[in-house]
Amino acid sequence: MSVVTTLNFGGRTEEAVEHYRAVLDADVLMLMRFRECPDPSFSKPGFEDKVFHATIRIGTTELMGSDVGCEDPDAKTHFAGFAFAVRAESIENAERHFAGLSEQGRVLLPLAETFFATRYGIVKDRFGVSWKITVAGEAE
Repeated sequence: MSVVTTLNFGGRTEEAVEHYRAVLDADVLMLMRFRECPDPSFSKPGFEDKVFHATIRIGTTELMGSDVGCEDPDAKTHFAGFAFAVRAESIENAERHFAGLSEQGRVLLPLAETFFATRYGIVKDRFGVSWKITVAGEAE
C-alpha cells in the first residue's frame, strides 16, 4: 500500500505544476486536462483546459494535483495543518528551492543555520502550501 497526497489548486493546477517543476526540479509524470478525459460525464463546459489530474515527482515523492471542484464558486483552496519537508542535498539547493518557493509567497521562518541543521526555513508558497526546507548536518 502507498499513500499519495493530492492537492486541489482551485483552477491553478497547471501553474502549480510548472512552478514546482521550475523551483523543485519536479518531474511531470502525467497531466490530463478535462477535454482529454475519456469519460464524458467528467466534462465541464468552460473547464476544458483545466487540469483533471496531474502527477509530479519531487525527488522520490509523488504528489497529485487537480482542478476538480474548482467550478464551485463557494470552493476555497485552503491548505492547513501540514507542511512538506524537503531535505536538500546542499546549502545551494536549499537556497534555490527556498527562494523559488518564496516568490509571491510568504517566509514564515527565514532559511538559516540552526542548532539541529546546517540550514532550515519555512515558507508558504504562492498557492498556500507550506514547505520546510532542511539541509541535514550539525551547525558549525
